[in-house]
Amino acid sequence: MNEREMREMLQKVAAGEISVEDACLKLREAPFGDMGFAKPDHHRGIRQGIGEIVYGAGKTPEQVRRIALELWEKGQETVLITRMSEEAAALFDPELPFTYYKEGRIGIVGSKRAPDGGGTILVMTAGTSDIPVAEEAALTAEALGNEVCRVYDVGVSGIHRLLGHVEDVMKARVIIAIAGMEGALASVVGGLADCPVIAVPTSVGYGAAFGGVTALLSMLNSCASGVSVVNIDNGFGAGYLASMINHMGDKK
Repeated sequence: MNEREMREMLQKVAAGEISVEDACLKLREAPFGDMGFAKPDHHRGIRQGIGEIVYGAGKTPEQVRRIALELWEKGQETVLITRMSEEAAALFDPELPFTYYKEGRIGIVGSKRAPDGGGTILVMTAGTSDIPVAEEAALTAEALGNEVCRVYDVGVSGIHRLLGHVEDVMKARVIIAIAGMEGALASVVGGLADCPVIAVPTSVGYGAAFGGVTALLSMLNSCASGVSVVNIDNGFGAGYLASMINHMGDKK
């Protein structure tokens, strides 16, 4: 249950559509489950507005499946699984409403939330090699209820490609700029945009890129105002943060 669902339930109580007893029963459900190897957080949606998200890397395929099903069966409408392997995806029952997105290594049990954010999240990459991280960011944002626009392969080595999408930059409410190598895309976009820019360094690049450290340091040292930086290859973190920004107008 998230805050929206809790409000809907309380409105139904006020309208006499469900009983106080039934509402109390729903709210009394254990705040977390105990599966021995994991303790799924069933009240995270109430606290944070977004239910628990499963990090698939480092878990066995069976652990991923069982945790996701525990959240789904307890009423979480959208269960997002990041860094999910094809092996783990293959364990899910075909009868379940489950979709696996191979390029972004994202699995979703349930459905993506209908877009209800205040604007559009623009996801941009410097190169084609950055697309897997970009898809992780874009799919995360879509699953959390955002309209997403993708603009890929517009790095500064051919800056006219980026300038061909200035209108998309100007219309966005949040921009996720993803780049490896020297990570220059975030600074350039930051100098054009009037909205927050979330920079994602990727591990793409030759030896002196140091697995993304060069791009990370370049983005941290950006001279453009309004640029924040997440960790190397952390498309999920960027998509989640962008969603929070895009939904800020929902708070009274």
